[in-house]
Amino acid sequence: MARKPRIDRVSEADVAFGVLVIAAFQPNGVASFRRLRREIPIHVRLSDFDMAESVMREGEENWMQKLRNIKANARVPGNFIHEGYLEHVPYVGYRITPLGRDRRMRGRLDRTARPA
Repeated sequence: MARKPRIDRVSEADVAFGVLVIAAFQPNGVASFRRLRREIPIHVRLSDFDMAESVMREGEENWMQKLRNIKANARVPGNFIHEGYLEHVPYVGYRITPLGRDRRMRGRLDRTARPA
């Protein structure tokens, strides 16, 4: 049986790096969910699939699940909260940490990130 072609999708790490960039430019280091939904598409390369409306969540684009996954996967090694780059601010968004500012300055070094 032939394999289905892989759908090009943004990774959680790509979205989390975009969160770092956006949060770094906020006076208090906090990027609200509203701001992130508006600005991630400016900072992160999203495919047509990523920008399509989600089948599971009406009115939401597919990539937005990756934004929620940052918190949901906080206990997983490699996750930006787990690694200490971001902190979750309940009902608000994400805060960049001093370690996150350093990570942002080093750029996209992980092997899962694609060039912007």
